[in-house]
Amino acid sequence: MAATRRADATWSGDLATGKGTVSAISSGTFSALATTWASRVESADGRTSPEELLAAAHASCFSMAFANDLSKKGFVPDRLAVTANVTLDQTDAGRRVISSALTVTGRVPGIDAATFAEIAEASKNGCPISNAIKGNVALSVEATLES
Repeated sequence: MAATRRADATWSGDLATGKGTVSAISSGTFSALATTWASRVESADGRTSPEELLAAAHASCFSMAFANDLSKKGFVPDRLAVTANVTLDQTDAGRRVISSALTVTGRVPGIDAATFAEIAEASKNGCPISNAIKGNVALSVEATLES
């Protein structure tokens, strides 16, 4: 079964001095989040960016995929805390998202650190957002099991 979600964006002005907004239409959970070129390449100053939204999507997606993969192996997580750091950089081909680095810390009863890290690596490669950007963006995961 396919699921489609919608977000809308507006933009006014040129790239350097213009401004825009982005809204989550499907869920209604946020509307008119401000974005500017400066919020992408300089300081956020209370505005978001496509890269921050991609980081949020990747962290959320990975947390679900990892919880699912752990559960399939018989390990139900008490808690997973995931961070995604998405990097936009200048390349020979222009500005590009070059990486998404995931960091996960978790409390999972009955699992050892090596198995936790192994399942995290597999989940990184299986998460739908990872699959959407894989091959274009360097993906990594650092997994730490809490005692």
